[in-house]
Parts: sequence; structure tokens; C-alpha cells
Amino acid sequence: MNSILSVAIIVLLVSTLFVLVRWGNERCLGPEPVSLFTFLAILFTSGLDMGLIIFPLTEFPVYAKEAEYQFSNPLGVEFGFWGFLIWAFYFITTFYFCVIEPRVKFFELKPVKIINNLVIVATCAFTAYLFLVNIAWYAPELGEGWSYLVVLAILLAAAYSSTDIKYLKILSVASTWLFFALIGGMWLMADVGLSYFSEATSAIASGYFANLHKFVLPLSDYHAFYLFWWFAWSVMIGQFVARFVGGIKTYQLLLALLVIPSIPLAVWFSVLYYYFANAIEITLFWKLAMVTVGVIFVINSVDSLVRLYTDNLGMSVEKLGRPRFILLNVGVLATLVLLFKFTPFEIQWVGLIVIALYAAAIVTMTLRHRPALAAISKQTALEAER
Repeated sequence: MNSILSVAIIVLLVSTLFVLVRWGNERCLGPEPVSLFTFLAILFTSGLDMGLIIFPLTEFPVYAKEAEYQFSNPLGVEFGFWGFLIWAFYFITTFYFCVIEPRVKFFELKPVKIINNLVIVATCAFTAYLFLVNIAWYAPELGEGWSYLVVLAILLAAAYSSTDIKYLKILSVASTWLFFALIGGMWLMADVGLSYFSEATSAIASGYFANLHKFVLPLSDYHAFYLFWWFAWSVMIGQFVARFVGGIKTYQLLLALLVIPSIPLAVWFSVLYYYFANAIEITLFWKLAMVTVGVIFVINSVDSLVRLYTDNLGMSVEKLGRPRFILLNVGVLATLVLLFKFTPFEIQWVGLIVIALYAAAIVTMTLRHRPALAAISKQTALEAER
């Protein structure tokens, strides 16, 4: 599996360079364009779930001890698993669904549409499953029974939110600001001085950017899990957020995705790393605050994916009615959460399917859609002359 993963990553990065060289000045415009800040808020909160909130404090000790990560430091490794180059996964799919898919319509082929929507549903449920299995670390007082009820409430909230686009925009922007508030609050509570951030920046630069080539391919099975997870997310997030792109050029889209989300990620991981490095206990209040922001991230993510696969399948609220729409989606997602929990079903399998979709798309475009791709280049050249 890791060999397939490695080849897929190399192809993705080569494809990114190809897109930049050939269509770097192409304007990317979705059917529902929004401002750059709103677009990035939607991308950030849809493309990241509560793993961003709950994983680092459990992972820092692992990265500090295990041999695979000793070339770096725990902060650099954590950033490498979530930031910068990883967002190229989202860039290539956002560009594809914004510029290429309307011309080639590969994802409208019936077999592809079926597989694609199965991937979306499965990954959507995996987001809720991660919350279920990790909430015990932050809120052990809940107990397993209450954890299931909280997950059910999250699925209900996300399904309801997906019935109207206004909820997504409100939640995306609000959760982004709440995330910033969480960072600021935990920073103040730990009395983290401003000088610390220069140290943290240096740790990320020396641990990640100086070793960027080592993060391209899987460092370990756990890193491979992350990369498969990013592949599973990428095709769905690209489909969803492409509709909100507001007319920026391709190279600007790449720069925005690589740099802008990485800044709050770096700050957040740096604050958490300060707690870890100085053995500062996180009080119940801040644990609950982290869980609250994480829950909102999960609702945003599940909302985005529910909206995507129901649109793809023609399962509109108008057609089904709001109560039936909500109950149907909650029932399907809850069932899949239990499959992740009680069967060998893994997100790595979903990532492999997405890689196969990528391969099929590349082959199809190469064999059948060269004129459509050439037309994009001609249009870009004409716009450049103007």
C-alpha cells in the first residue's frame, strides 16, 4: 500500500508543477464565488476536523521518542503532517473541479459518480468516528454511552445545517474566529511570551522546511495513515470548495492554500507544544473549549460533505422534505460510524480508492480530452494578451 501511496504523491506533485507551468495565469471562478477570506474560512473549516484540535497533545510524546522522527523535532513533525505541502492535495483538486471538470465531465460518468459518492459518505462518517474514539482523552467524564449520544447530536446538527447554504457560511467564518480565540486564550493562560514564537518558528523551519524532502513520502505507517487520509479528503474538498473560488489566478490559489492556512496551524501547534514541553496541565475549562471548537469543526466538515454527496445524488431538501432528508443522512452516517468502530474497515482503503480515481481521470483526459485541455491553454493565452 505504501508503494502505491508514494507513487501517487509523486504524480500529484508533478501534476501541480504541470498545472502551474501550463495554466498558472488561468482565472479560477466557481459558480458561487465568495470573498477570499470567506473562501479560505470555508476551506479551512471544511478541510480540517477536530483531529487538528485533539491529536497534537497525544502525538507530541510519540514524535519525541520514536526513531523515525528523530531527524526533526515534535513541533516540526506535527506541522509537517498538517501544513504547507499537504495543502497541494487540495490545490490540485480545487483547480481540477473549477477549471477542468466542467470541460471533461469525468465525475459525471455513472460508475465514477457512484464510487465518488461512496467515498464521500465513508470519509464523512470517518470524521465523526475520529471524534468518537478520541473524545475520551479530553472528556473522560462523558463515558462511552454519552460519547455516542454526542456523535449522534453532531450528525443531526450537521445534517440540519446542510439544508441551507447560509448555515455553512456562518459556521465557517464563526468557527474560524473561535479557533483564533482558542489560540489566544490558551496562549494567555500559559503566559507564553512573544519571544517564544521566534523559537517555535525556528523549530518549524529547522524541523520541517529544512527537511521538506523527507516529508514528501511516508516516514512511517502512521504518516502513511495521514497521507491516505489527506487523499481521501482531497477529492471531496476540491469538489466542494471549487464552487466558492472568487476569480483568483491559479498561482494565487496555490500560494493562498500553501501559506494562509499554514499560519494559524503553525501558531496553534506552537501554543500546544509549549504546554507539552513545559508539562503544563490543561484545565477542564480549556479541554472543554478545545472540544467545543473541535465539535464545530466536525459539524462544518460533515455539513460540507453531506451537501456535496446529496447534491451529486439529487437528494435535495425540496425533493425529500427536511425531516426525511435529515433522518436519512443521519441514519446512513451513523451506520458507517459503527462500521469504522466495530469492523476492520479503514480510511486507508478509501484513500486507495481515491488514488484509483485520480489514475482513471488522468488516463481518461490523456486519451479522450486533449482538445478540451488545449482549449484551456488557448483561453489563458488570449486573456494574457488582453
